[in-house]
Amino acid sequence: MKKLFVFFLLFTGLSTTLAQDYMINFAGTGDTTVVATVRVDNLTSGATLDLNGDDLLHLIAPTGVGPDYSDHRSLEIFPNPMDDQALLIFTASKGGTAILCVADLTGKTICRLNTVLSAGRHSFRLTGFKRGIYLVTVAGDNLFLTIKLISENKRKGVGLIEPVSSTPTTGEEPVKFVSSTIDMEYTNGDQLLFRGSSGTYATVVPDIPVTSKTITFDFAGCMDGDANHYAIVHIGDQTWMAENLNTGVRIDGVVDQTDNGVIEKYCYDDEETNCALHGGLYCWDEAMQYVTNAGIQGICPSGWHFPTDVEWCTLSLFLDPTVNCSAVGWSGTDAGGKIKSTGTIEAGDGLWHQPNAGATNESGFTGFPSGNSATNGSFAYMGSYGYWWSSTEIGTATAWSRSPDYNSPMIVRGNNVKGEGYSLRCIRD
Repeated sequence: MKKLFVFFLLFTGLSTTLAQDYMINFAGTGDTTVVATVRVDNLTSGATLDLNGDDLLHLIAPTGVGPDYSDHRSLEIFPNPMDDQALLIFTASKGGTAILCVADLTGKTICRLNTVLSAGRHSFRLTGFKRGIYLVTVAGDNLFLTIKLISENKRKGVGLIEPVSSTPTTGEEPVKFVSSTIDMEYTNGDQLLFRGSSGTYATVVPDIPVTSKTITFDFAGCMDGDANHYAIVHIGDQTWMAENLNTGVRIDGVVDQTDNGVIEKYCYDDEETNCALHGGLYCWDEAMQYVTNAGIQGICPSGWHFPTDVEWCTLSLFLDPTVNCSAVGWSGTDAGGKIKSTGTIEAGDGLWHQPNAGATNESGFTGFPSGNSATNGSFAYMGSYGYWWSSTEIGTATAWSRSPDYNSPMIVRGNNVKGEGYSLRCIRD
């Protein structure tokens, strides 16, 4: 009888553990209280879901039959995954203007098309998207649809959206928007990443839900001099850009960045498409705008500044208290893993090379392995290392940096040559 009772308790406890049934709703604060859209990435399982800001997210235990997250808004892509081209098909219930947009994993726009739609069924051709994962959005006064696109195209090209056909209907009726409840499979302990968007604002919130709750996005403006808008993330008491800076005019890697009144950047392998995904690569002096005061704005957006070595230390210690901020080289246990994006190139679901050791991205920092440019104009280490400058110099020739790599969950405090081109993250004043 005692064994039976113990078994009953174990069974009951296991059932309770597996019986996830959480309702997640969304709210906005800060510069705007409106949440237009939310992208949910389950970094543990690899599942992705897009929904409207007033929808309810219903987290449920896995059923063994994966739900189709991509088509709950009646938007179709065929084939998906695509190779050279695919058809985007949807129905508009009411005519009006619309914007069709394809963005990469960082939220950067790859291409867009402004068009006027009649009420009816429409198809558009998607071509030229290199291998990767994208978010396709159709947005208008009476329409908002999103779907994930996977491209397996290994050839270089320029992403393009072209109209193919339109079949109008009569007797137009206005679209009725009502909040929906959308299911997503979830196992307790899964790391979720919520990206809330509202116009030009975007905020990332990492979370591991253990009960029903409200996810609140604290929106703040982050716009550079080229009118590029960046997602942000709150980590401890700091607010960081959640993507790499990409401002300035691209120059070839063999050309020096100089104090000429123009912000200059390198794009890995001198390809503009790499800047669209990874951001620009900047020499230390260019990023600092040729002054040496730690913590200045530099080329960061207004209200943001170039992080100091101490601010990088604060971030590292918040994520991993074992980090030694005075040491050069490897330090701590897992701070690097907590700022790295998940997945691997080889598995087709990430940008890092295998094994991408310890990558959880539980901070929401979403660090990419963007590599660097060397002083001789060459490029190296994309897929293996990410490097970010601090604004604290060591001497006339070197400055402090931070970097994780593909083969370790730790983080590196580096003393690097200022003439090398590294990525840049800005921190809010």
